[in-house]
Amino acid sequence: MGIGLINFRHRRTRVLARGVLIALWLATAAVSLIELDGRSRDLLEAAATPERWIAPLIVAGALADLFIGLAMWRWHRRWVYRLAGAVMLMMTVVATLILPSLWLDPLGCLSKNLPIAVLLLILDEDAPA
Repeated sequence: MGIGLINFRHRRTRVLARGVLIALWLATAAVSLIELDGRSRDLLEAAATPERWIAPLIVAGALADLFIGLAMWRWHRRWVYRLAGAVMLMMTVVATLILPSLWLDPLGCLSKNLPIAVLLLILDEDAPA
């Protein structure tokens, strides 16, 4: 197998990983707004968040997801992947503190963040500063 084929596969894999993460962040933003009274609300209610803060917090989270998805689409830069990782880590820590049972969700509410973190790390290593 020639070096050119290895580089092509490497590039193709990175492009696919980036595209999947972009789709994930944009879909999460859309679902958060469509399901304004869904799982995010349940989590915030479990944390005894005042009712008047719930919708603005969900919208702010959706806007953060939208920004990250669009930034990742627009720029292949380390700062984008690091920002995405930091936001994901912050949301994971907050969700864990509020409702640790989310780690046991069979659909991977929080455990899905582990492979996402690995993809972000791989993309970060490839990205220009």
